[in-house]
Amino acid sequence: APPIAVVSNFTPQVHGSYRLPLPHDGVWREVLNSDAAIYGGSGQGNLGMVNVQDGSAIVTLPPLSTIMLEWQG
Repeated sequence: APPIAVVSNFTPQVHGSYRLPLPHDGVWREVLNSDAAIYGGSGQGNLGMVNVQDGSAIVTLPPLSTIMLEWQG
């Protein structure tokens, strides 16, 4: 099974341009964003995916939420 990163933001602030270290370079698909509008959230997020280069990605951490990223390779 591919690795999944679970990241939570327990503050009421959006953290945009947050550098997140991840174990594999490549595409990571955002499989869950608890701040999505479908769950009643503000809709902040990463447009469904992030790219990891040199061991880290620049991500948006939505307020009071959890995101799950699954490595796609």
